[in-house]
Amino acid sequence: MNAAFLEKSVQESIDFQSNVLKGIKTMLDLPREEIKSDLLEKDEVFSIGKMRLYHYKPVKTSAKPVKVPVMVTYALVNRQYMMDIQPDRSVIKSFLESGLDVYIIDWGYPTAEDRYMTMDDHINWYMDECVNFISKSTGHKKINLLGVCQGGTFSTIYTALHQDKVNALVTMVTPVDFSPSDALLFAWSKNMDADAMVDAYGVIPGEVMNVSYLMLKPFSLTLGKYIDLASDKKIEDPEYLSNFLRMEKWIFDSPGQAGATIRQFINDLYKDNKLMKGELELGGKKVNLKNITCPLFAICAEYDHLVPLSSSKPLMDAVGSSDKSFTSFPVGHIGMYVSSRSQKEIAPQIGRWLVEKSK
Repeated sequence: MNAAFLEKSVQESIDFQSNVLKGIKTMLDLPREEIKSDLLEKDEVFSIGKMRLYHYKPVKTSAKPVKVPVMVTYALVNRQYMMDIQPDRSVIKSFLESGLDVYIIDWGYPTAEDRYMTMDDHINWYMDECVNFISKSTGHKKINLLGVCQGGTFSTIYTALHQDKVNALVTMVTPVDFSPSDALLFAWSKNMDADAMVDAYGVIPGEVMNVSYLMLKPFSLTLGKYIDLASDKKIEDPEYLSNFLRMEKWIFDSPGQAGATIRQFINDLYKDNKLMKGELELGGKKVNLKNITCPLFAICAEYDHLVPLSSSKPLMDAVGSSDKSFTSFPVGHIGMYVSSRSQKEIAPQIGRWLVEKSK
């Protein structure tokens, strides 16, 4: 073996180990509050079971307050504080700075007693009661909905069933057409035996779901990111390390999945594509996307490994709205919320759109 190559390899190994030790010291020295997420002040204003509805307090801004409120609905599989993950990476803060009046649903952590909670329960009960509460509290018969990923699917279904209560709809990285197979998650879900999983677990543990998502990109989402972190001099930077740990906390903070809901989501949507076919039924009613006639804004990520454009974009032709806009950004699924582009372009653009549609 070439002596110079060997010497370089040994030095790289020493540098790597040195970085790891420095990173560990930095991590141990971090005050606990440094890795806190969900930073903006908010009040719990309504609840059903484990679900909580929060209302964000206004922030100092020169923007004129927007009277029509917006309710944010996140996916069931992850925690909603991704929208307010760190001080300089907060989509919610951007909305508040636009003058928006923001509410957000926290689905909580399902336990065994929730195994029979259905999509109908989540959409026609939890979401509908939240909308009713906000409408009554603010005096607005119609409010704005913003749905993220699976939460966007729920918000789309809700609007189709309750168009009379929705002023405008925003969907972010939202799957609607489940026929594509150009994303591993779609191919994986189409071949999953959801019935067997639900029968075995009742409520599918968050750890099971989380491992499955990590395996969609096994190296970059597991070992690779830690190697990159240890190889980066920034590991000594407390702020950089705090942000990394915030993201790690969010990634592994995965609620369990109510069996009846995930069974229907996989069987009716991923496998049978009933939403796009007009065959999905909730609460005894067919979900017809043509019933959506309010202004619609669909935002997608071009490098999304979970929800491809081919799943989100068909919503534009499926709805009955005449006022509809579609845009995509060169970011990944998570980049929609934490990238610099998100803070400079994506969130402000959504805010401006909602302000305009709330006049």
